[in-house]
Amino acid sequence: MAGRAAPTPGALLCALLWAAAAAAAGGGPGDNPAPGAFGRVYRGAVNISAERVYAFAYRSEPGQVDAVRVYVNSSSENLRYPVLFVVRQQKGVLSWQVPLIFRGLYQRTYNYQEVSRTLCPSEPTPETRPSDQIIFVDVASMAPFNIAYELLVTRLENFQLETNKAFNFTASPSQPQYFLYKFPQDVDSVIINVVSDAAYPCSVVSVQDIVCPVYDLDHNVEFNGVYQSMTKQAAITVQRKDFPGEQFFVVFVIKPEDYACGGSVPSSIHGNVNRTWNLQRTKNLQVTIVPSIKKSDYVQAMFFSFLSFLSFYLGSVVVAFVHYIRVQRKASAGRLSPEHGSGMMSSSHPISASTPEGSSYGAIDESSSSGGHQLSSPEHRPPAGSDTDSSVEEESDFDTMPEIESDKNIIRTKVFLYLSDLSRKDRRIVSKKYKIYFWNIITIAVFYALPVIQLVITYQTVVNVTGNQDICYYNFLCAHPLGVLSAFNNILSNVGHMMLGFLFLLIVLRRDILHRRAMEMKDIYTLDYGIPKHFGLFYAMGIALMMEGVLSACYHVCPNYSNFQFDTSFMYMIAGLCMLKLYQTRHPDINASAYSAYASFAVVISLAVLGVVFGKNDMWFWVIFSMIHVLASLALSTQIYYMGRFKIDLGIFRRAVMVLYTDCIQQCSRPMYMDRMVLLIVGNVVNWSFAIFGLVYRPRDFASYILGIFICNLLLYLAFYIIMKLRSSEKLLPIPMFCIVATAVVWAAALYFFFQTLSSWEETPAESREKNRPCILLGFFDDHDVWHFLSAAALFFSFLVLLTLDDDLDTVRRDKIPVF
Repeated sequence: MAGRAAPTPGALLCALLWAAAAAAAGGGPGDNPAPGAFGRVYRGAVNISAERVYAFAYRSEPGQVDAVRVYVNSSSENLRYPVLFVVRQQKGVLSWQVPLIFRGLYQRTYNYQEVSRTLCPSEPTPETRPSDQIIFVDVASMAPFNIAYELLVTRLENFQLETNKAFNFTASPSQPQYFLYKFPQDVDSVIINVVSDAAYPCSVVSVQDIVCPVYDLDHNVEFNGVYQSMTKQAAITVQRKDFPGEQFFVVFVIKPEDYACGGSVPSSIHGNVNRTWNLQRTKNLQVTIVPSIKKSDYVQAMFFSFLSFLSFYLGSVVVAFVHYIRVQRKASAGRLSPEHGSGMMSSSHPISASTPEGSSYGAIDESSSSGGHQLSSPEHRPPAGSDTDSSVEEESDFDTMPEIESDKNIIRTKVFLYLSDLSRKDRRIVSKKYKIYFWNIITIAVFYALPVIQLVITYQTVVNVTGNQDICYYNFLCAHPLGVLSAFNNILSNVGHMMLGFLFLLIVLRRDILHRRAMEMKDIYTLDYGIPKHFGLFYAMGIALMMEGVLSACYHVCPNYSNFQFDTSFMYMIAGLCMLKLYQTRHPDINASAYSAYASFAVVISLAVLGVVFGKNDMWFWVIFSMIHVLASLALSTQIYYMGRFKIDLGIFRRAVMVLYTDCIQQCSRPMYMDRMVLLIVGNVVNWSFAIFGLVYRPRDFASYILGIFICNLLLYLAFYIIMKLRSSEKLLPIPMFCIVATAVVWAAALYFFFQTLSSWEETPAESREKNRPCILLGFFDDHDVWHFLSAAALFFSFLVLLTLDDDLDTVRRDKIPVF
């Protein structure tokens, strides 16, 4: 026995086929397999008493992956007696019926007479010699009559995809395709790019591990791996660490209906069976697998992000140092006296100088202040350190002096108001009022951010566990995963908001400390000159900017329509706080309290949530919202025009009618406060235009619609403020001028990238992916990431504009600073 030669593989294969043929000749057609040949079409008929079994044998070379595809066809449309095909392999069984039935929306059925399936490929053996494989195909039916069929079995020549090489193929619902890809030795991550010239039929791209059976039909493709729907474009990033075997299948499935990709929905839920033929649902696809970025690219992108914004810290240190040198030089040369400052600005207000004497009741004389607003001398000021938070006074203690309560309404009716008229309250109380903004926004941020973080972690977990990449609207052509995060680059790009928000807090803190020191030294310029310094709103703005970065990062963990308000909530608050700060600058005594301001923001955010839910198609919502918008604009305009003296209660309508009758009908007189009237008319025109636009067009992105309202109102008010400042012969110092120019330039660049739409949750995930684009910065960041970088810088410069805009008034007496 030891000296006998071992049979060759070729002899074994011949013997196997001879035995199969002999068995077929000796028994019935259903008892023994008939030898089959690859590439040959077999035709026959089966019934309840006659079935056919074919045996296909082939040789597998060492280290080679062999894939076999089976094509079957039957002209029968009898759903009661389908033809059953069962394919048996060494380690698995695959079966289906013809007609093959797919189910769509409303339980509609689609039948296919042509079916083509790829069998699970044989695993490469470690043997050094070829191995023999055999496949059995059983054809049967329970029909009492003959049903004809066709069978074709072929070996696939191009089953394994190659890196950086495009491969074209065709698929249909009953003829899905899948291919194998192996990671090259030097590649840790790849991007699977799939494109098609036609949007429909809707398809699904899936990445599955090397496990049999492969889920390649519409009803089971979601059972395993990672998948996403597709119209014209799809992209999936795959990492080597997720596949221990360093290889995977790329599966392509065509759906029987297009509604999942935004196509037409069946018009009826009833009706006859809908038969869809293969030629009507065929799609040409091209797949290309390209290497993704390396670990060094992640490190480079992180260094770029942090160093870019650390440069702002360096610039701030340089500016602070230069300012310190200038202050020291001024201190050594001797500072300007208050009288000199007064004389320097004595003719800087042509409005007051040109006003005839007695033309305005209670007008302030340029040379001296009236009794109600005399400049307080240092000995009448609170003791040093009284600006601390240790004060126990509450907001109800504001008007503690009877004369203030008695004459404030008279003062506010003057045609020309000055800052001394609206900064009469105790500074300690007013300062504490504005610090409530800071503490409240911290509380809001904590209570808002914690559930948001928990929710987006849940979203990311669901994506990772189910593999459903249709949940999140990423730019898949530039989505770089890190750890459990699917798009780390979109999160990293928000670091600018947090870093610049913290830098702004440091800048405000420095100003606050210097101001406190000046107060302790009883500096006359700090006490009676310039805009009253209240930093509570600035601190709140810095916290809001940092929280915008946190919540924007949370939104981009899994961006979709249900959590977009996370990204916009603090944008509303930033815009609102900026408008409040601009108004507070010259109206420190009558600005809104923190409680009413944040309550208004809460109403806006609630409306934004309702708009996301009901704003798409419900006309009633837009009617109610437009009415609320118009009424709110009128109420706010009334408060601004009358300086808070027009009470909003049940009698407001009667008083409004009386005002209209006396001022517009009885005698059409010139408005008492012309500048304010012009601003409010323009503001109401803008807001009413927004309301009409929303009512007519009903934009689907309701959150961005509200944000547009806030931004337009902020820009309008800022433009009005700067124009009135220049009209009052006030100056713009170099630093605020630089900040204004930088703000305009950076905002223009940021908005350019913002409007480069890379995805849209207003559409289906498949339609959104048509907008995906490759990275544009360092091969790591896309257009939206650049928007994050630039918008953070633009907001920072915008805050600096508000912080430094009135620095030129630091040596001007408050009874010479006009209110507008």
